[in-house]
Amino acid sequence: MSVDEIRGQIDRLTQTLKEHNYRYYILADPVISDREFDMQLKQLEALEKQYPQYAHPDSPTLQVGGFINPAFTTVVHEKPMLSLGNTYTKEELNAFDVRVKKGLGSHQYAYSCELKIDGLAISIMYESGLLVRAVTRGNGKEGDDVTQNVKTIRSLPKQLKGSYPQKLEVRGEIFMHNKAFQKLNTQRITRGEPPYANPRNVASGSLKLLDAGEVAKRPLDIIIYHIIDQQQTYNGHYEALEKAQEWGLPTSPHSRKCHSLAEVFNYIDHWESERKTLSFETDGVVIKVNDFEQQEELGFTSKIPRWAISYKFNTESVLTKLLSVDFQVGRTGAITPVANLAPVSLLGTTVKRASLHNANEIQRLDIHHHDNVFVEKGGEIIPKITGVYLPSRSHEATPVEMPLHCPECNTTLIRNPGEAHHYCPNESSCPPQVIGKIQHFISKKAMQIDGLGEETVELLYQSGLIRHMADLYTLTYDQVVHLERMADKSAQKLIQGIKNSRDIPFERVLFGLGIRFVGETVALKLASHFKDIDALMSASVVQLSEVDDVGERIATSVFAFFQDASNQHMVEQLKAAGLQMHYQSSSPDIQSNLLQHMVVVISGVFNTMGRDELKALVESHGGKNATSISAKTTFVLAGDNMGPAKLEKAQNLGVPIIGEDEFFQRLHTATESSTPFL
Repeated sequence: MSVDEIRGQIDRLTQTLKEHNYRYYILADPVISDREFDMQLKQLEALEKQYPQYAHPDSPTLQVGGFINPAFTTVVHEKPMLSLGNTYTKEELNAFDVRVKKGLGSHQYAYSCELKIDGLAISIMYESGLLVRAVTRGNGKEGDDVTQNVKTIRSLPKQLKGSYPQKLEVRGEIFMHNKAFQKLNTQRITRGEPPYANPRNVASGSLKLLDAGEVAKRPLDIIIYHIIDQQQTYNGHYEALEKAQEWGLPTSPHSRKCHSLAEVFNYIDHWESERKTLSFETDGVVIKVNDFEQQEELGFTSKIPRWAISYKFNTESVLTKLLSVDFQVGRTGAITPVANLAPVSLLGTTVKRASLHNANEIQRLDIHHHDNVFVEKGGEIIPKITGVYLPSRSHEATPVEMPLHCPECNTTLIRNPGEAHHYCPNESSCPPQVIGKIQHFISKKAMQIDGLGEETVELLYQSGLIRHMADLYTLTYDQVVHLERMADKSAQKLIQGIKNSRDIPFERVLFGLGIRFVGETVALKLASHFKDIDALMSASVVQLSEVDDVGERIATSVFAFFQDASNQHMVEQLKAAGLQMHYQSSSPDIQSNLLQHMVVVISGVFNTMGRDELKALVESHGGKNATSISAKTTFVLAGDNMGPAKLEKAQNLGVPIIGEDEFFQRLHTATESSTPFL
């Protein structure tokens, strides 16, 4: 290759791997397998080793993994959280063992083996037996403080048992069990929402939520795999995990101490075949030199420990026939192609269907009708087609293509620039969309109508009793009592539940309307900003964009929704039915208007009061809280350990940064002397 070709290849691999890292750690939405990523990373490592002059200073080969989330307080790890090297063959494990043997000389050594759980790494600090802090791996050197979110995990003790160290750091993996994941996905599919790809994505995404109350609704679990104790009275890793059990910490019952590489191989072979019996997903085995002194003797590279390695199981792949492709319409109108497959056994379950996601994925796979296709699960619960067995393709086979018209209502499909999905624009009368929107409207986070479930909504629609959400408020007892699976008490409960929903606050009514891109948080921001439905409906895109956390995409979507005549008519019907269309603030009593028209970002750890109390204080003086710094930010209220990303952004934008003591002093002075806060 020429110099330009070499440099170009290094540049492309560097950029591609950075994008994959971002999708994995920040978006929790990877598009390639761990093995594909590792192969590309090794290719980049080889090129950088041969041509170091073209390596990027921030190359992914130097990165431990992960990113810092500016929405959380950044905490520096007392000891770095390093990655592990990955192997996929026993030959590579043999080579690892040779390196260990060479590093330790003639000393005897043992390995500690444990299942590698595909979740999210976390560091947890206990002081005097109390859980005081939980921090994500982040970039290995510093991570995000997610203490309140981690405290919602029921299996993790907030107070240790027995005789424990004064100060203790434990590291573990946060994950979700398969049954809980499947239940969560079933609920999403029923609501017309796309299913999550795998439990790891859900666990990672859950910890990024800013509301610990929402995290508590996710059935997360944790396994502790590492202990950092300055007073350690044990010699090895396996013994440390046994001690952790005595303190009440959840550790894996499947760990094993192996005294030879042959025993390690037996452990790997056993779990490669038996992993399907586990309640959680595992994608391999972590092997560590057990003795702490020997670990110290072997040391570290700049990125990984020399005394530990990860062995990845082979992904089970089966060949089966593509029978047909269905095109499903979701609540938002998104069209999802789903492959119907000849039934095949995969990791202990029978697979008959697999999502093809969108037109881009169909094109990437170059899939044709009646192809023989490879199907995998790997670390994923949802089966996916990973390739086509081309030698068996018929000469007459035609490519699978997205339909031009909606399979449910025959409306011409659209595809917005920059989006992967095709959409049916017929929101008002396309049956799956209408049913899905009503199901969303009556859901727990929206109108929470007792006695009315998703199946009943579908029954009411099929019976011709409802055609949109406003029709619910015209239903009578006599209309519903004779429906299938409906009796006297059920009918009374349904009608009473609809009646009671008239008291649901405006922000939840707004969320229930199902406007694209408007979630619970944005609905609350819009409701509190515009105060009533009429002001919101008449707002321009520019006015909508002035609301905190509402960008151009959301503003355009909201504007388009209320410009639609059928939506305007529906809102008028809901108003006539007596639903709440005015915002009733739940904020504390206003003490003053000292912070009126000011947007405040609170970041860091505070001594005087908690962040929620500070937010309430800001609102009580007329200010608005925001989670991210922008040109609209008036000032940043900074405590200890303010995130460096927020600090840099505030400095770049020229946003004032006010410390805790200065904030209270200014507030006191302004209150006493009636002078401006700033």
